[in-house]
Amino acid sequence: MGCMRYLSEAHLRGFERYKYSSIDTSFLSVYVMHPFWNYCVKFVPKWLAPNVLTFVGFLMTVINFILIAYYDWEFKAANDMTKGNTVPAWVWTVAAINILIYYNLDGMDGKQARRTGTSGPLGELFDHGLDSYSAALIPIYIFSLFGTDDLPPIRMFFVIWNVFLNFYLTHVEKYNTGVMFLPWGYDFTMWGVSGMLFVATIFGPEIYRFSMYGFTVANMFEVVLIGSGMVSSHPIIARNIYLSYKNKTGKMRPMWEMLRPFFAFLWLFVITLIWSFFSRNDLINSHPRILWILYGTIFSNIACRLIVAQMSDTRCDGFNVLMWPLAATVAVCCFPYYQTVFAMDLPKDIEKWILYSLTIFSTLAHWHYGFGVVSEMCDHFHIRCFKITKPPADNAVQELQEIQVEVDAVAEAEIKFEAEVKPEDEVDLKPEAEAELKPEAEAETEPSKPTENGEEV
Repeated sequence: MGCMRYLSEAHLRGFERYKYSSIDTSFLSVYVMHPFWNYCVKFVPKWLAPNVLTFVGFLMTVINFILIAYYDWEFKAANDMTKGNTVPAWVWTVAAINILIYYNLDGMDGKQARRTGTSGPLGELFDHGLDSYSAALIPIYIFSLFGTDDLPPIRMFFVIWNVFLNFYLTHVEKYNTGVMFLPWGYDFTMWGVSGMLFVATIFGPEIYRFSMYGFTVANMFEVVLIGSGMVSSHPIIARNIYLSYKNKTGKMRPMWEMLRPFFAFLWLFVITLIWSFFSRNDLINSHPRILWILYGTIFSNIACRLIVAQMSDTRCDGFNVLMWPLAATVAVCCFPYYQTVFAMDLPKDIEKWILYSLTIFSTLAHWHYGFGVVSEMCDHFHIRCFKITKPPADNAVQELQEIQVEVDAVAEAEIKFEAEVKPEDEVDLKPEAEAELKPEAEAETEPSKPTENGEEV
């Protein structure tokens, strides 16, 4: 990565000491999914690196995003009740299958790592880092089922931030306790999203436009999603952190250090909230999908940096560098006195291209960060991300064995050559060699003559 490095020596030393610790109490995960994954992973070739499974699963979520965006870029495909949802039925089927592929590969990658003896901090960081990106992509699929009439973009904003919060709190919990308490909601959410997409295939997505006394399916979706986090996730996380302090089993950080992960998260929420509500050209309604990509990318960068900090047992960032251009952009796009100062308002196209430019810049910066961190870890641990390599000790043993084979081959060739030399040649050469060596031997054995001073002549 040239002169730019994202990991300090403290990070790398922390990764060397890191040991994965997790607790999974979800009955669906423990009694159904883990036995299923243990069975399926037996059919995965042992030469296949676990990170390949992780990355292929992530690509399924990206394919879903691109596919649905192609047919419903503005989330308006479901708005016309007379025509029905204009997204083809096969798209929902593909999306449902891809979600299940992502979910199952995400559950199998760790088992493949233990099966191949390649478990390590890189695999966990790679897995959770890509999950942080998927946390932004997956909710967007569901928005196309409801349309902007039943689920306006401003409510989409809070749905996405609820998903961000649920994901982020799990890693805040681990940052303070040192243990990954796997949330119950993850397994049910994956099955729920996939089930909703399959239902759209069978009965048509129009089923999600149903309402009773003004209460829509979209309203139910919001209540279930937000309520499940408040009931099954947030109180449990708070309790686990409290018990880690009470029993002195966690990191025992001071109060402000314990709360430090929330600083960057809350800064991002406030800045994006201001842009969503006070955009001069109402971008949240005209270009919501690009906004979600931008918000999700910066959130993923914040989450990845927190994951690096909690795995290496270092101090997390209080502010993310990508929020500086975001804050400057929001200041420009939400400046309330354009008419007074400039005698004109901010043109709609200008704000749109500012949004697109910032999204491209943030995406490339985040990709650079991810690539840099992975490359630095691979260099430090002498491994490759997508290929199983032998540990350095095994490589050294193999090199010694190869050298020994070469030495044995040379020795065998010398013995063979000596055996092929004729005896009569040796007899003919001996008298001549002895005649040449005899005068020299006599000269060496002749005693030296001392002078009067005792020096040799």
